[in-house]
Amino acid sequence: MISQTAEYALRAVACLSRDPGAPMTTQQVADVTRVPMPYLSKVIQSLVRAGIVHSQRGLHGGVSLLHSPESLTVYEVIQAVDPLQRITSCPLGIESHGTQLCPLHRRLDDAMCQVEQAFRQSTIADLMSEPSSSVPFCSEPAA
Repeated sequence: MISQTAEYALRAVACLSRDPGAPMTTQQVADVTRVPMPYLSKVIQSLVRAGIVHSQRGLHGGVSLLHSPESLTVYEVIQAVDPLQRITSCPLGIESHGTQLCPLHRRLDDAMCQVEQAFRQSTIADLMSEPSSSVPFCSEPAA
């Protein structure tokens, strides 16, 4: 449904949302979220370019959220790193179909539309406030 990159971005943002004003090093975020450090660094760069997080080098530096978890949607985080793909024309390139999708592709796009709407309506705060199962969404680093 979503890419691994999008999931890693959501994990990082969820981790940072636990204390939105406090910066964390990329290594700390990687340890907590169990995302490989090199991969996380690239994800963080995309989130910085999208204006979702702020990154500062040096003493007292780190990564922090630029928005409150209540105002940041799941959709915004996903779009920043790996945008959802909608079907706007025939994926098979059949010229006679043009922008008139066949029943299969129309249904697939309708499903993606519903997913997109759900992500637009879900904030990071919503995710963090849901009762957790036996597996935490954002765990503490391994000792």
